[in-house]
Amino acid sequence: MLKLEHVSVELAGTSVLRSVSAELQAATTVAVVGRNGAGKTTMLRTIMGLLGAKAGSISLDGHELVGLAGHRRAALGIGYAPEDRVIFPTLSVLENLRMPCEVLRLGEAEIRLRLDSVFQVVPQLKELCNRSGAALSGGQGKMVALGRALMVGTRVVLLDEPFQGLAPVLALQYAEALGRLRQLRPDLCVVVTESNASLLGDIPDQTLTLERGALQPNAAACVG
Repeated sequence: MLKLEHVSVELAGTSVLRSVSAELQAATTVAVVGRNGAGKTTMLRTIMGLLGAKAGSISLDGHELVGLAGHRRAALGIGYAPEDRVIFPTLSVLENLRMPCEVLRLGEAEIRLRLDSVFQVVPQLKELCNRSGAALSGGQGKMVALGRALMVGTRVVLLDEPFQGLAPVLALQYAEALGRLRQLRPDLCVVVTESNASLLGDIPDQTLTLERGALQPNAAACVG
């Protein structure tokens, strides 16, 4: 279980998250919805350790995450696909997928197992393996970012605005990939942010609503 307790974050002196508390269970897909600027990206970046919390606690199965660097959180099984993809343009798709596992010094056999699992969830990536990151369309980059997050996200996967800017065909493929993910990795906790909740359809098991950096009272927990 990923647990946030009274998490507050300030950026440039402005309060962006205000005492956010939520329990995100394994085997659950959670949507975090809200308008642009509501704090959705900040919430994910804080969970991942890319932003520091001014106050509060973030824990994974009882292990405190606050104070741990991002790569240490990835080593605990948290994967993150940012909204802007952050694909390395000079590397191939395969190299982009392998990179987080190599940073964590995983063995070759384990990396191959994880690649096979990712290709089951996102089969489109297999034919893109030799393509340069610079040659990807925006939608293809989103798919690669999903695959890369899954390479290390064995317990929790954080997906920031994955449907933003996707063409209808790619949006359908992405939704289908999330459906396969639920079937193939049923114990995973998947957290998806989105400004337009209608784009998520029936994907989420639970929806949390952020407004002005605070979760609404009727959506404070996810029970699996």
